[in-house]
Amino acid sequence: MYAIVDIETTGGSAASSKIIEIAIVLHDGKEVVERYSTLLNPKCRIPYYITQVTGINDEMVRDAPAFYEVAKHIIELTQEATFVAHNCAFDYSFVRAAYKDLGYDYNRKTLCTVKLSKSTFKGLPSYSLGNLCESLNIHIQDRHRALGDAEATAVLFGKILALNSSVSHQSTLLLDTPKRNIPPLLNESIFDKIPSGITGVYYFYNQTGDVIYVGKSNDIKKRIMQHFASKSGGKALRMLHEIADISFENTGSELVALLLESDEIKRIKPFYNRAQKRATSTSYYGIYESVDDKNYLQLKIERYRDDRESLLTFDNLNMAKESLNKAVESYQLCLSKCELHAFSGPCFNYQIKKCKGACAEKESADTYNQRVTEAIYSFNFQNKSFFLVGNGRTQTEKSVVCIEKGQYIGFGYIDTRYSQNKMDDMASCIKRYKHNRDIQKILSALMSKYVKIEYQPSDISSF
Repeated sequence: MYAIVDIETTGGSAASSKIIEIAIVLHDGKEVVERYSTLLNPKCRIPYYITQVTGINDEMVRDAPAFYEVAKHIIELTQEATFVAHNCAFDYSFVRAAYKDLGYDYNRKTLCTVKLSKSTFKGLPSYSLGNLCESLNIHIQDRHRALGDAEATAVLFGKILALNSSVSHQSTLLLDTPKRNIPPLLNESIFDKIPSGITGVYYFYNQTGDVIYVGKSNDIKKRIMQHFASKSGGKALRMLHEIADISFENTGSELVALLLESDEIKRIKPFYNRAQKRATSTSYYGIYESVDDKNYLQLKIERYRDDRESLLTFDNLNMAKESLNKAVESYQLCLSKCELHAFSGPCFNYQIKKCKGACAEKESADTYNQRVTEAIYSFNFQNKSFFLVGNGRTQTEKSVVCIEKGQYIGFGYIDTRYSQNKMDDMASCIKRYKHNRDIQKILSALMSKYVKIEYQPSDISSF
């Protein structure tokens, strides 16, 4: 027996969102034999954008049952069945999380119709449910409602069964809960609820609810598992023995994760962030300005230094060299004065007439320094105002980081379905944070990876 399941939820994370509708279509391998669907009261507000997609609003679920009221019936319906869903990991994680909240460990063999469709209907341009149904002439009634999508998935599954005789042998037990290396004070169900592949900031708490560590990762669950698997002793081991709870914030963007982590560490001052004295600065390189004994301005690359402000900061040495070489090319700077020429005498660019002779004292320091100053201004974002746009927390969202006159203002998110990237839309979503040297370093290192949209502060009504 197969239980074809579809759910609608308040968001994309099983750890922080709730089910608002569930449908189960039982299929015996030949035909549908039973159907069940119900709205569910999530005991929280339904976000506007969810209502826009599903049509489900707060009024509709006000008198609906809570999950615990239907939990026993769902167990009975799916007891002897394989759990089938389109993008099964999503639906299954929400159902498991709902049961975890009730203290019950829900386990079923699973099948994903996305994966099955890719092996059965090869070469299609898209395997989303809507596009698959269009390609295979499957009618969907009530798209983005649980029963409508479950019925369509059942028809799709029937087509797969007719063409793929090995389906029953492809089911797996989707249990992503590690059974080892869990800290002694941490309930495994807390770790279960953390989805894989989420970029953001995570928090470790002790038994009294104090935050003892804040971290950032492009895959929070994987990074936390690395903490748990660490064989380090000392403070790292003591921290693991104190972890009693975990929470996380999905940022979608690596840049936003770094900015939020930096702010949270300064605001909360977690014990183990201070105790470990995280030496992240050693992984960065900066371009620094100095003056030689003949009054020529020099630009040179060094490892990032906490005691001195860099003009620009980079993730690695190659990125720093690439940026400095572009400045040399654009402003006819001297390779020697930028420490990009390791030999004595005039630099190579002087010999091919791309350097005006500062290295041979053929150009005055005043004249040369004017071009260096122009170069510095060109790659330093001092006094410039712009937005940095990147990935959001969902596919329909973008993250926005705001810089005004060279100062970090904060970050926020816009829904791309309802915004046309207007300046006011981006400005109005910004939550304000403090600017500091660490923020300057983070922005300098990563801003080149994001879409940059310049603006004039006078043009933004929200500011």
